[in-house]
Amino acid sequence: MKIAFIIPWYGENIPGGAETECRTTAENLQKAGIEVEILTTCAKEFSSDWNTDYYNEGVYQVNHITVRRFSVRKRDTALFDSINYKLMLNQKISIKEEEIFIHEMINSDNLYTFIQDHGPEYDFFLFIPYMFGTTYYGSQIHPEKSILIPCLHDESYAHLSIYKKMFKKVAALIFLSEPEKDVANCLYQPTCRQIVIGGGIDTTFSFNPERFRKKYKIFEPFILYAGRKELGKNVPLLLDFFTRFKQDNPSTLKLVLIGSGNIGIPSECKEEVIDLGFVSRQDKYDAYAAATILCQPSVNESFSIVIMESWLCETPVLVHGNCTVTQDFCVKSNGGLYFIDYFEFKESVQFLLDRPLIRKKMGQSGKQFVLNNFGWGTIVNNYMKELLKIKNLRHVTE
Repeated sequence: MKIAFIIPWYGENIPGGAETECRTTAENLQKAGIEVEILTTCAKEFSSDWNTDYYNEGVYQVNHITVRRFSVRKRDTALFDSINYKLMLNQKISIKEEEIFIHEMINSDNLYTFIQDHGPEYDFFLFIPYMFGTTYYGSQIHPEKSILIPCLHDESYAHLSIYKKMFKKVAALIFLSEPEKDVANCLYQPTCRQIVIGGGIDTTFSFNPERFRKKYKIFEPFILYAGRKELGKNVPLLLDFFTRFKQDNPSTLKLVLIGSGNIGIPSECKEEVIDLGFVSRQDKYDAYAAATILCQPSVNESFSIVIMESWLCETPVLVHGNCTVTQDFCVKSNGGLYFIDYFEFKESVQFLLDRPLIRKKMGQSGKQFVLNNFGWGTIVNNYMKELLKIKNLRHVTE
């Protein structure tokens, strides 16, 4: 079997959940014997200029995976930004504006020509994530071979009518969680095959909490946030709630932030918040293990690698109750709590701080949940089984 993943940008150290999901899934499927390629643009990453080719067009090898990079199409950035700004404010846009939005998104005509001309060489094209031009236009070229891994959550972009056609035309949908599937069915009513596979997690890494504490001289109990420090991840809310918690409950508790991006820290708690910035992968694992609680406040998740990694380090998690995906994981695993408002945040944090034995048990329960469901052996077997089913069904109908 030969498959290709199509994603707007690709590389070893590109931040982002969908980017990591694509890269690690491709590498593990190739190790299992499936021939895998990546079809992508020459753009570097999400935060780069989508009008500029960072790479030269051509064929690359990245961790033994063939990566074909195609030049980006020139776009009207100002026009795109004006429409995107409305969507960021949750404002409704017209059908014409939807069409402009996707046309002035990141696109590559050379990529689409390659998919058109080389379709017979591939059994499947797997498009990830749903929002970008590469997925929207690319998945419609050979829809009978197109599988969408949307990484979907309920946001303004997901409500655009243009995506409904895309979700209905592809051969199959692969979801990372049951709540993600529920969102897709509510928004688009797809009639194609739908599979919940989940995201793969490396379950073999090691960690050392004492190494982290000594390296960064953090010996107090702390809440950990790991990920991009931005509004879209609800980090300002976490800072606000933590500040209020410290005012209501004076203690040595700290909030430790790791990850890319800059965020304003309230003056009232500057001494209580430690922003370590981007750290190495090993330091991240050690931080999970050293933390008292991991807090993932984002409401826009289709999966959450950091939650799974925290559980593998036997640390319980605290998530936002308005994110159905992370809430569902906490309920199913018994590995965490969730909050809707400050009162619930305060009570949850205090409950976990006061009960070390329950914290330990929740962390262990979360770890078993990950081992049972998201190890790469399980995920790869599910992919191979489902791809064969879809291929056989297609042959029956041809």
